[in-house]
Amino acid sequence: MKTILIKDILVSNPDGHTVEIHGWVRTKRDSKNLVFLQINDGSCFASIQATYDRDLDNPNKNDIENQLKRITTGASVKATGKLIPSPASGQAVEVQLEKIEVFGEAPADSYPLQKKGHSVEFLREIAHLRPRTNMIGAAARMRSQMAFAIHSFFNEHGFQYFNAPLITASDCEGAGEMFQVTTLDLDKIAELGIKAGAKGMDPAKAANLVDYSKDFFGKKASLTVSGQLEAETYATALSRVYTFGPTFRAENSNTPRHLAEFWMIEPEMAFYELDDNMDLAEEFVKYLLNWALTNCREDLNFFEQRVQKGLIETLTHVANSDFARVPYTEAVKQLEENNDKFEFKAYWGCDLQTEHERYLTEVLYKRPVMVYDYPKEIKAFYMKENPDGKTVRAVDVLVPGIGELIGGSEREADYDKLMNRITELGMDPKDYWWYLELRKFGTVPHSGFGMGFERLLRYVTGIENIRDVIPYPRAPKQCEF
Repeated sequence: MKTILIKDILVSNPDGHTVEIHGWVRTKRDSKNLVFLQINDGSCFASIQATYDRDLDNPNKNDIENQLKRITTGASVKATGKLIPSPASGQAVEVQLEKIEVFGEAPADSYPLQKKGHSVEFLREIAHLRPRTNMIGAAARMRSQMAFAIHSFFNEHGFQYFNAPLITASDCEGAGEMFQVTTLDLDKIAELGIKAGAKGMDPAKAANLVDYSKDFFGKKASLTVSGQLEAETYATALSRVYTFGPTFRAENSNTPRHLAEFWMIEPEMAFYELDDNMDLAEEFVKYLLNWALTNCREDLNFFEQRVQKGLIETLTHVANSDFARVPYTEAVKQLEENNDKFEFKAYWGCDLQTEHERYLTEVLYKRPVMVYDYPKEIKAFYMKENPDGKTVRAVDVLVPGIGELIGGSEREADYDKLMNRITELGMDPKDYWWYLELRKFGTVPHSGFGMGFERLLRYVTGIENIRDVIPYPRAPKQCEF
């Protein structure tokens, strides 16, 4: 069965030629002489209208009437008829129905999407059906387009696509909030802990009784929070690489901005210093927003009308702006002068809050802002230290509307300095021996950044909750599908 997508039929010449539509019925209106079906196949936001006129001679009349009785919202159909100009406003073409076949019914008394206006919370409970709704379907198409744009950008800029491992023995962020991967008998481990507790042993010491040499990998392993460290190994061989794949964080956070499973875009570039890194990050953001504005206009119009007013204007403004570049110390000084406006007061050494980031971009600079040279105490171990001994060559890209979109840095390329930082933070150098060796053999200045894919999607769709821009959200107590 070869099908033509509705998005292609909608731009066809309505000269009366016969077309065959496959899709799901969005609405059915049945009057005395006319029946109107809105059919959508997900290939675009728009549906196509199929019209059946009972006054016209049709040899399939009885069969059509029998099939129409089976059709309710959600039914899947094959509709055949002539493509003609539509007299209705808002659509250029419609199908004059000659035959119709129901593939699958959607009974009105049990199909959850028979009615409109369901809350996003309810839709998350039926994640297997929610892509049939306007908002989630549009978000899915936007996700597909943005993924293609990401690969296109890096391909045009000489990058190699690198697949970072999902299972790792290293903690990139040093945060310790990772999902463990094990084949050990968890019941026996729990029993061991109970016995240790009964003897009054400290829980931290009891954990050390687990023999990970008998585990599948012979050591403690976890799902990755980032592919950055592994990407650096390939950047020091191929010059420019990027990862784009799922990452995991076992943070018990139940907010509209957090997921336990999310996708990250992480480029790593040899021979790049911080300024080069910032140039690339700015170009990357503008490329993606321009792609959305050019290639996703129909879905963007929906988000503008139904989700966030002013979305297109915001995206256009950012895509056409020169990003401001402000040292952290200067940014904090400006924020301190306006501390009466914040719930969390700004001070030198604080990690900027979303309210601070949005104030910088929306009030003080009225455009995207790159804040750089952060205090080393609030940044990761691998970032290059500045000569002042207090700050590192880190950068966050902040945009109006949501705040931080990208975080990156120039990486420490000196073996002794990196080793000192690892030990200073109480980390075990044995876990990073291979990462340290990059600084022994042909070390180079290198930089990179990370962008959360779902955070980007929240930005370009205006959708508030991050759980609604990923097909199947993974969050605390949420893993039904």
